[in-house]
Amino acid sequence: MASVLITGSAGFMGSHLAEVLVSAGHRVVGLDNFDPYYPRETKERNIAGLLQSGSFSLVEADIRDADAVNSVMAEAQPDFILHWAAKAGVRPSLENPAQYAAVNVEGTANILQAARDHMPLKIVFASSSSVYGVHNSLPFSEQADISRPISPYAATKVAGEALCHSFHHNYGLPVMCLRLFTVYGPRQRPDLAINKFARLMSQHKPLPLFGDGSASRDYTHIDDVLAAVTSAMEQDFGFEIVNIGSGRPVRLHELVEALERVMGMKAEIERLPKQVGDMPHTSADIARAGELLDWHPRVALDDGLRSFVNWIANQL
Repeated sequence: MASVLITGSAGFMGSHLAEVLVSAGHRVVGLDNFDPYYPRETKERNIAGLLQSGSFSLVEADIRDADAVNSVMAEAQPDFILHWAAKAGVRPSLENPAQYAAVNVEGTANILQAARDHMPLKIVFASSSSVYGVHNSLPFSEQADISRPISPYAATKVAGEALCHSFHHNYGLPVMCLRLFTVYGPRQRPDLAINKFARLMSQHKPLPLFGDGSASRDYTHIDDVLAAVTSAMEQDFGFEIVNIGSGRPVRLHELVEALERVMGMKAEIERLPKQVGDMPHTSADIARAGELLDWHPRVALDDGLRSFVNWIANQL
């Protein structure tokens, strides 16, 4: 049995990670500040079952608070840190870049500093496909140039990866950065397209479609992400960067068509201008994940959407 610290443990992915690890027999300490980006009640529902387990404990704290991070680390004595806490969202980062930098960069530095002082342990860091910007050829390879991100959020993830590398280089801290491509599934953030579109369609309301619908995303089901993380925890590594995506990009209009198939209804579309900071396309080269993690995505889009729509139906 391992001791695992999960930052952002009450969020979409963090709560799923905690459940999987508790079910596997590990002791999990969750750290979350219940950022008001979306309602606290939603996050409390995410971890309600976990709080009934004797193998999960929650610490409400902010990763920007170095003293709090050090205290949690000293108490938990983790074998692994899954660092998922972050200010999320490309578009909101354009409105408040300083806060994104404070949480995602300063907070990550605090986690790494505390980890250095409590070695040995391993860190898996949640990075993002947004680091690739718009100038790299598709599919995105881990070797691509990421020096030109196009949103403050993306820039903070580039900085987070750089910090992780510096702590590995200087102190030998083992860190694996997983560049996650548009993760969806039960508990997905309410502002993301699949969640928003499914809710609006179920209410017979129009879908806000930015641009002409040709933008594409590499959608990755949460179950595939969980498999990648648990595999990463089993590996020996120094510093690694690994794409985690489906390898099958889907255009926005194709996503709407898939939701129509799964939900058995026609969507009404509201056309809106393209949004500043949005990437036109994402597509993951996942060969490295296969080589390092023996990992391959298994959940097809329609199957993943069907499970998500069933979950949504129980929330409404």
